[in-house]
Amino acid sequence: MKATIWHNPACGTSRKTLAILQERDGVDLTVVEYLKNPPSRDKLAQLYADAGMTPAEGLRLRGTDAEERGLPQADADTILDAMAAEPILINRPLVETGKGVRLCRPQEVVEEIL
Repeated sequence: MKATIWHNPACGTSRKTLAILQERDGVDLTVVEYLKNPPSRDKLAQLYADAGMTPAEGLRLRGTDAEERGLPQADADTILDAMAAEPILINRPLVETGKGVRLCRPQEVVEEIL
């Protein structure tokens, strides 16, 4: 099974999710450090749609200025534009497999798509 994780090595939850993926037999894993190689706006829109969530639900609040900028109340297009411009606003880790996409908070959520 192919799996892609949008990963931040400084994040404990992201590291734990990555470990689950690495320990699973048969997982062909791609690791994308999204702060260095952010997904496009279109890719983000696709990831959230496939996860059944809104961009607002994927918005990282902690450690960002998202609340001060009014992003939690903004429309999806505004949030996606902000995330594409500043990937620190993307909550992580996002994992995509052939079975779907999940924001893996907590990390055990990844099991749903393995």
